Amino acid sequence: MNKLRKKDINQMIYQKDGIQLKRTLGAFDLVMLGVGAIIGTGIFILPGTVAALHSGPAIIYSFILAAMVCSLAAMCYSEFASSIPITGSAYTYSYSVFGEVVAWIVAWALVLEYGLAAASVSTGWSAYFVSLLEGFNITIPTAITGPFNPAEGTYINLPAIVIVLSLAFFLSFGLQGSNRLNKIMVFIKISVILLFIIVGVFYVKPMNWEPFLPFGWDGVFSGAALVFFAYLGFDAVSSAAEEVKNPQRTMPIGIIGSLLICTLLYVAVSLVLTGMVSYTNLNVSDPVSFAMEMVNQNWIAGFISLGAIVGMMTVILVLLYGGTRLLFALGRDQLLPKKMSRLNNNNSPVFSTWIFSILIALCAGLLPLSKLAEMTNMGTLLAFTIVSIGVIFLRKNKKVSSGGFKVPLFPFIPILSFVSCIFLITQLSIDTLIASGIWFLFGLIIYFFYGRRHSLMNK
Repeated sequence: MNKLRKKDINQMIYQKDGIQLKRTLGAFDLVMLGVGAIIGTGIFILPGTVAALHSGPAIIYSFILAAMVCSLAAMCYSEFASSIPITGSAYTYSYSVFGEVVAWIVAWALVLEYGLAAASVSTGWSAYFVSLLEGFNITIPTAITGPFNPAEGTYINLPAIVIVLSLAFFLSFGLQGSNRLNKIMVFIKISVILLFIIVGVFYVKPMNWEPFLPFGWDGVFSGAALVFFAYLGFDAVSSAAEEVKNPQRTMPIGIIGSLLICTLLYVAVSLVLTGMVSYTNLNVSDPVSFAMEMVNQNWIAGFISLGAIVGMMTVILVLLYGGTRLLFALGRDQLLPKKMSRLNNNNSPVFSTWIFSILIALCAGLLPLSKLAEMTNMGTLLAFTIVSIGVIFLRKNKKVSSGGFKVPLFPFIPILSFVSCIFLITQLSIDTLIASGIWFLFGLIIYFFYGRRHSLMNK
């Protein structure tokens, strides 16, 4: 037991060291945070490319299948967030159930998820932003619009760096100010998505849905593993547990509610998109705008580009938020330098905010991320797997409050969630699994040479 070094749940909830975040968020704030995190590249880019190469019109099945796996994990997250309303998401939950080593591995997986996802989305945001400026006859030099690749004439992706650091600036003023900005952007992008659905449905041709399963069910399953990226971020909502009023009630509403809203939007957009244009023509970088241009609705295509830009900004914002709160939790536990848990006058972990954001900005600005993006799914699925099985051990802990959300059909749903996540991991490429293994090995080296020696558990 000493080797596992588990944290006592009551000591986690009732910390006496004074380093705690203030509870300021309600249920609506949390749902908006979740929608802000989830709706982004998943709705403006993935439906086209995955339909063209993997699923065809049956991409709606891919989205539903991925959502079902996420909903199982979401219920497990909700029970943990309700029982242990502390920042740190799956890292904190693992610390109480499995101990420090597993908690560190989960934290390392979440750093991979939040970091690569935020960097990938910011590069997508950069491409849309440059395209939008070109529509106004404003041209940015090619040299500063892409990662370091002299053969292509690009050296640094300056727009991607600027957007990451700008959103970090807002985060450093505390979550309340950032939350207001997030709400405004969420309303804008949902309005744009509804505009696409309402207008696009009049241009749907049922013949474009034939054949509905051109790649068979294998294509649906591989598509589900890829569109899983579209749901990244709902777990970042659980990072807000320490800043939420009445977490026992609010956390399940925020996590499950945002997932349900986003799934309905994903399916509706995919159905309309593949009905407007044959799936064989959708392997483009901006399929939603492309579909509107194909039916001569260029003015709506312009609005969609604007919605994509705003939508990606909210995703980057919430992923940065999740990553900084994770580093805050690691700093508070002294698995990383204690500076990571330092709060400013706005009750924001400013040091971890800027460290995380600068690293993400450098990755987005200099590295080609297309081959690494699939690793974000690996990080997420590993965290989901451990949280799912962890609920079974949480129920056995008599120190956990009997109130709050409980996973229904226990233990069937946690076990099904665990198996489903393992299945999706097997759908990832061998290269992704090898690269992820190297990442976790590097993380364990940091833990055994620094984290374990400085951990608060030593005291």
